[in-house]
Amino acid sequence: MNSVYDKKWSIYQVVMIIVCCLAIVITLIPILNIVATSFSGKNAIAKGIVGIFPVEFTTEAYQMVFKNSGIVRSLFYSIFLTVGYALLATFMTILAAYPLSKTDLKGRHVFQTIITVTMYVSAGTVPAYLLIKNLGLMNTVWALVIPGMISPFNLIILRTFFAGINKALYEAAYMDGCGEWGCLFRITIPLALPSIFTIMLFYAISRWNGVTDVLYYVNKPDLYTLQYQLKLMLDSLTIPYKPEEMATMQITPENVKSSTIVFAMVPMLLIYPFVQKYFTKGATIGGVKE
Repeated sequence: MNSVYDKKWSIYQVVMIIVCCLAIVITLIPILNIVATSFSGKNAIAKGIVGIFPVEFTTEAYQMVFKNSGIVRSLFYSIFLTVGYALLATFMTILAAYPLSKTDLKGRHVFQTIITVTMYVSAGTVPAYLLIKNLGLMNTVWALVIPGMISPFNLIILRTFFAGINKALYEAAYMDGCGEWGCLFRITIPLALPSIFTIMLFYAISRWNGVTDVLYYVNKPDLYTLQYQLKLMLDSLTIPYKPEEMATMQITPENVKSSTIVFAMVPMLLIYPFVQKYFTKGATIGGVKE
């Protein structure tokens, strides 16, 4: 009986490994192609022979990207904006999720219903634009921060995690004279770090990839994010060069587009491995086992 079970389990494992490997390959091939295109020469790109490895290796596209002061400036600005937004949005979400996780909060179900409704119903783009304009947030960094400060989806996830923390910990803290702020910072946040870091990553990714709010609310080039600069380059990319330089130039618009995409991907790829481990932590972490 055990041998039959072990055989079935082994077959299941092999199938799952094959499926996961195929999913990884399917995901990586487009990324590797973009990286290869960014390092390939114009003749190889024109012939369509670039696969997942560079052909006629060149770095001229990256040199052109780094010479664009607007893109380099937008990179550091986007990093600062993303980090600040993720920290502030996560903190605000914690402050909202903690009281909602308390069963003795008056009007708790009303607040939860209102928050849930906002996930499915919104006022629309025009009312949102008029609100930002009337608040005087146009062409300011706050127009990119305040509207998405608290995500209802992230709030519900964090509230559910907080509600799962053993109540005996809070009762012991209350008996020792600890207030709600003390319980939040000494019990809830330490136990919920995996969930908090996951929510923070969600906020960081949403802000890093945000384009539409910059398009609607910002007209100052100094406040353009890297993703918006990327959009501008993809929409109106031209490579000016003299006819006599055509033979020596090794880049095409596809080179520059690919190198800019890689340029925008690298920061998040560097950060993700340090946060990914928190996804493996379950929502059953606690200080008391029953």
